[in-house]
Amino acid sequence: MKKSWLIWAPLALFAFLGGIFLYGLIEPKDEYVRSKLVGQPLPEFSLPAATEGVAGLSNKDFADGKPRMLNIFASWCLPCKAEAPFLEQIKEAGVEIHAIAIKDKPEDVAGFLAEHGNPFVRIGADMDMLIQLKLGSSGVPETYLIDGKGRIIHQHIGDIRAEHVALLIEKLKEAE
Repeated sequence: MKKSWLIWAPLALFAFLGGIFLYGLIEPKDEYVRSKLVGQPLPEFSLPAATEGVAGLSNKDFADGKPRMLNIFASWCLPCKAEAPFLEQIKEAGVEIHAIAIKDKPEDVAGFLAEHGNPFVRIGADMDMLIQLKLGSSGVPETYLIDGKGRIIHQHIGDIRAEHVALLIEKLKEAE
């Protein structure tokens, strides 16, 4: 009688593991790594210019009272190429866009800008992805909206598409 519970142990273990498996199937998966810095100031950084003719970038460039966009991109990134025309639309709407180029050579950044346009005021080079990691960014492209005090107010993960343009512009206008 004392060992009769041992008969039910495998069934209980099977039910427990089955429950975990079922939960994994039912619970929607979040495929994105969200930054814990939303609502926080930008981390301190100072990056050299990613290519000739465009100034480098520092967190101090975001604290003069004007909301801006910070785009993380790479010349080798296909979705970055797809979002380029929408960044131009955002720039034409009067938004100042800064960028960080990830693991990119200056000549590759220059080629990307020549082919897809340059909506950026400043582009910093983050060869070791240290600033990207400090921001909590999970990949490229990724865009942050920064208020005039240098605080992150919104994170857009993935490429910017036509349906995102108006929302991003509106969020920046609200931050003024």
